[in-house]
Amino acid sequence: MKIHRQYAGKISVKAAAAMALALFAFFAACSSEDDNESIAMVRVEKGSFQMGSPLSEENRGTNETQHGVTLTRPFRIAKYPVTQELYESVMGNNPSMHGGTVSAPAGESWVKRPVEYVSWYSALVFCNKLSVRDGFAPVYAKGGSTDTATWGAVPTGNNADWNAITMVSGANGYRLPTEAEWEYACRAGTATAYCTSADIGTVAWYTANSSDKTHEVGLKNPNGWGIYDMVGNVYEWCWDWLGSYPTTASTDPVGPNPNTGSKRVARGGAHGSTVSYLRSAYRGNYDPFEYGGNLGFRVVRSVTDQESGPDYN
Repeated sequence: MKIHRQYAGKISVKAAAAMALALFAFFAACSSEDDNESIAMVRVEKGSFQMGSPLSEENRGTNETQHGVTLTRPFRIAKYPVTQELYESVMGNNPSMHGGTVSAPAGESWVKRPVEYVSWYSALVFCNKLSVRDGFAPVYAKGGSTDTATWGAVPTGNNADWNAITMVSGANGYRLPTEAEWEYACRAGTATAYCTSADIGTVAWYTANSSDKTHEVGLKNPNGWGIYDMVGNVYEWCWDWLGSYPTTASTDPVGPNPNTGSKRVARGGAHGSTVSYLRSAYRGNYDPFEYGGNLGFRVVRSVTDQESGPDYN
């Protein structure tokens, strides 16, 4: 900070110390804990929107009752789905059906294609491991423990203990988006059936253009909030159990009680989907132990109103 010469001698040691402390606090606030993120993220501000679809929407599902939703907290969402290289760097393996150079579309990097063949259970393990790697507090707890080394092998069938996994209040690590967070981020302020007013093929890989393969993330246009591949390429796991929507407005919904559902929500459609499955309101669902060549995920983080962090890459 430049101090004008005529006032330089009038600043006391006490005042100078106070000024230095204020500057330290300012720069500390500018340097957010979000700087620890090792993946590209986009900040999504809190707000309200209409979730679901109107009765007039073509090809709508009967489980898409339109209702108001308010999200009272901002969050950060991955700019891209989890890629094969990221998944392998965290988990030590790549389960993808569409992996390897042989099946990679010409000119694309196969390691930057979305990971798939991942169950909901496995996605939770990944989230906690990535949180630990990046220095954040893990979100998911099984039997009271966030240490995935104590969780045992990932189940290949329905498992009551894994279904009872909970989120740790206040943890700032990576997690799956809630269904409401996912749709809010997908719509990016739109209220139409699709997240773009342009041809859907400009933002999505689906039956009309995918050649029945996944593709490198980020090659299509992003949605209005700069998030890529929100529809098409792979379905994305959400936290919620599948259940009926409320008929009245809700705040920060996290889905129904586990005792009322058996399937977890997956959103966005995939490379083998027809266009109606790419609607912002469409609700896919699978058993939490299921995996397939169309099932992937992306991560989010809860943040405070004060946190900023970089939106990069």
